Amino acid sequence: MSIRAVIFDLDGVIVSTDEYHYQAWKKIADEEGIYFDREINENLRGVSRMESLEIILKRAEKQYSEAEKLNLAQIKNDFYRELLNNLSPADILTGVMKVLEQLKERNIKIAIGSSSKNTPFILEKIGLGSYFDAVADGNEIKNSKPDPEVFLLAAKKLNIQPEDCLVVEDADAGVEAALAGGMKVLGVGFASNNEKATFRAKDLSVVDINEII
Repeated sequence: MSIRAVIFDLDGVIVSTDEYHYQAWKKIADEEGIYFDREINENLRGVSRMESLEIILKRAEKQYSEAEKLNLAQIKNDFYRELLNNLSPADILTGVMKVLEQLKERNIKIAIGSSSKNTPFILEKIGLGSYFDAVADGNEIKNSKPDPEVFLLAAKKLNIQPEDCLVVEDADAGVEAALAGGMKVLGVGFASNNEKATFRAKDLSVVDINEII
């Protein structure tokens, strides 16, 4: 199996910001009088900010203009970024640094492929701002997952063909995106139950990358 690069999703793979996202969306929903719980929040995994808002607003009793939607999304993001200030290198998920070090030892290129527009900020907060060979994020793409655009952009930045890339994802939308881009995919966390994934593992702490590459 030819794998020359590994592209990591950020949220839920490198660091978990799920709780911060939930708190920020919950704040918006409560202020708007819209029912929102953790089960609904699961449907937002791997989805862009505006698409997440649309999912939440399906339960609203009023119609929102585009301007109102943009304002709600901005309020959510401002509160979310406040919460992100709590992040530190201690929040890097178990097994991540072990796998990254294994890849560097084998001269395998590594990149981030995330729909989040907060990717640079998060990477700086956890001390990995300049660690990756390339970063593709929500600031550079038009289509979020399950569209493969962000992963294809990461591969292009690495100058590696998609078929030689492995994506590490925790969301079903990310698994779909990787496969649509012609890449192999390792499903971890939530996506470890996705039978479409090329490989599956509970988390990166139980992964020996040398057995995959």
